[in-house]
Amino acid sequence: MVLTTRIARTVGVTIAVVACFAAVYVRRSPPDTTPEGAYLRLAKNLELVRPEDAFSYLEIEARDATYLMARARTDALAKVRASFPVEEARSFAESYGALATGDDGPKAFAHYAEPRGWVRRLAKDLSPIDHVESDGDRATVVTTKGTRYPFRKGRDGRYGFTSFTAELVAQAQQAVRDREVVERSALDYARRRAAEKP
Repeated sequence: MVLTTRIARTVGVTIAVVACFAAVYVRRSPPDTTPEGAYLRLAKNLELVRPEDAFSYLEIEARDATYLMARARTDALAKVRASFPVEEARSFAESYGALATGDDGPKAFAHYAEPRGWVRRLAKDLSPIDHVESDGDRATVVTTKGTRYPFRKGRDGRYGFTSFTAELVAQAQQAVRDREVVERSALDYARRRAAEKP
């Protein structure tokens, strides 16, 4: 218990130091059109370990995928509630309701990232920048701890964090497929109800 408390305090102090450094440095740091600037802003917004704060520093593809996932889950949930039997609708809502946030991408990201520990893991590993490795529109920020943070320059000119992109894109594609299944099932339920009418 004592060891766990010490570790928690050490992690807390590390996050606070990096966040404090980032908060001061961001005022006079490179903009987020550079890997260094993007990393420092990510570090500052991880201080409170809130996934919503980190969302705007994901790369564009990751953010777009999250918005798509949220919209597809919202559409599907509305269709399920309107057309499915009560028990099936309740089960679907329990599984996907938290991700059905409409157009609120940061909230959807938070609901998806939190149980996976994404942001907490990032926050624990934060430390000052040692150097940056660049390759075209991709760049890796290497910290003094040796942790590597991958970024990519987007069409808006800003660098965004890329570690979560592949999984978020896959989840968005799955959400779209699920919505299509729900829409077909809703039509089947509607036909069945129509056939049962006297």
